[in-house]
Amino acid sequence: MGFLFDRDTWQEIFESLGKNKLRTVLTMIGVWWGILLLISLLGSARGLENAFNRLFGDFATNSVFIWGQSTSKPFKGFQEGRFVRLTLTDARNVEENVEGIEFVVPRNQSQGLVVRNQLSGTFGINGDYPLLDRVQKKKMIRGRFINENDINENKKVVVISDEIYKQLFDKDEEMIGELIQIKGINFKIIGVFETGNVQMGPRSDIHIPFTTFQQIFNQGDNIGWMMITGKPDYNITQIEADAKLMLKNLNQIHPEDNRAFGSFNLGNEFKKVTGFLVGMQFLTWFVGLATLIAGVFAIGNILLITVKERTKEIGVRRALGATPFEIKRQVIVEAVFITLVSGLLGIISGGLILMLLNKSFGQGEDAVLVNPSVPLVVVFFSLVLLVGLGSLIGLIPAFKATSIKPIDALREE
Repeated sequence: MGFLFDRDTWQEIFESLGKNKLRTVLTMIGVWWGILLLISLLGSARGLENAFNRLFGDFATNSVFIWGQSTSKPFKGFQEGRFVRLTLTDARNVEENVEGIEFVVPRNQSQGLVVRNQLSGTFGINGDYPLLDRVQKKKMIRGRFINENDINENKKVVVISDEIYKQLFDKDEEMIGELIQIKGINFKIIGVFETGNVQMGPRSDIHIPFTTFQQIFNQGDNIGWMMITGKPDYNITQIEADAKLMLKNLNQIHPEDNRAFGSFNLGNEFKKVTGFLVGMQFLTWFVGLATLIAGVFAIGNILLITVKERTKEIGVRRALGATPFEIKRQVIVEAVFITLVSGLLGIISGGLILMLLNKSFGQGEDAVLVNPSVPLVVVFFSLVLLVGLGSLIGLIPAFKATSIKPIDALREE
């Protein structure tokens, strides 16, 4: 390894590359562009994936929402067009009898006038169980979410969003323990949560205990919809089909009636997006590596030309006692030097581009790219791959250089 620290070695490399600066620069640009493209695309793909995960990170993605609609077929004496209303009994039956279900969360919502002092507004009011916070985790700013004690005692407590807080309270005003009126009834605020970027189902700005909601809005056993979460190893599409079939049996609905129940399968939509992200990452690697390899081959071509131009010089060195190994080593070092410098410049440039993308598109709640970055292990792997390819491609001109006999090289004009 001592030859790497030999001044003459590097002087010869720089003289060789400097004989045709434009050609050398254009060759380096090929490798620089390849590694820059790879780093930039991988970082952008990661940023897009982070943005997606941030949007859906609080949701149990292996889930489906089911609600009642109107029938499209007559069945067992019931006419077509009958409205189907789901109940708590339906939800319990589905949870107990459909295989693969982890949670069933019954939910209700209605509109109501909300008043505090002289401020008021009409908002969607949700009746919920504490289980909702497990499948759609609320980011609590202050206080807590609804608990079992609130359900069992039909407490008049409420959890509001930060948007409701901004409309009904002054900035920095204490809200925990304060009262607001819902349909003329006083409710005590027990928590404030941050409004998420994604709303699954009707907008959720106000949550009260499910049992309290039943009393105030006279819902009885009825529910608006149910959220079904499947266990990790189960297919949510099959769970959806099984749940709908059971609900049809429970509600005297024709088995082939596809309009009676509406649904939104979050698991299927999530799989589509994750499949797109995986495909995009594969395409990124393919395009980046292909461009990188093309750039490395360009280095091999330029070194072949350089060896041809230096035929006489190589002959002189051979005549003066230089061994074939020393000639090969010199050419390979040139190849590795060009690829290494080009690769480092590409990594630095790619990093700067990712920083610019993060500044332009990665700020705020609606960020398109969240922390676009590339793991250090990927950067290290890319650099090692680049040096390895540079060494291999350098062998071609190296063997070409040592295949020329000294006497023939000296005769070269």
